[in-house]
Amino acid sequence: MRAFILETIYELSKKPYQKWFKKQPPWDISVKTLIKYPKGSLGFHLGCFLLQHDFSPQPKLENHDVFHVLTNIGISVSEEVAMQYYLLGNGKRTIYLISVIVLGTLFYPDKIKLFKKAYRKGKTAYPFHQLDYKKLLYQPVQTLKTTFLISSL
Repeated sequence: MRAFILETIYELSKKPYQKWFKKQPPWDISVKTLIKYPKGSLGFHLGCFLLQHDFSPQPKLENHDVFHVLTNIGISVSEEVAMQYYLLGNGKRTIYLISVIVLGTLFYPDKIKLFKKAYRKGKTAYPFHQLDYKKLLYQPVQTLKTTFLISSL
């Protein structure tokens, strides 16, 4: 039930967030194009992630899926909250991130150890949340992870 409530809140808030808070242009790239990037590249891994979960790129929200690829954090609701903790630890500060953390912590107090671990991992990584990932799609995922000390949960 708690996952359903948070997913519903997300679906209701996604469009206004895209419209009023996300200033960068959409990437306008398909999964088909992404999987044509060189194997091992961020673009290829992003395409595989999207295919694996039967997702398509969300305009102006493409970085979110990149964060999943780089951190290896899953897509369950509690894992989505953990990823926001990871990004908070990494220095990202948005109203949306804070609201997800507040609601996620209230709804998932049993996952606080996971959230703390994610925050610590984000804190130990060099800041990567602000990068222009569209320009980095040809870069090897492993190089990005190593360069920014991004480790999995």
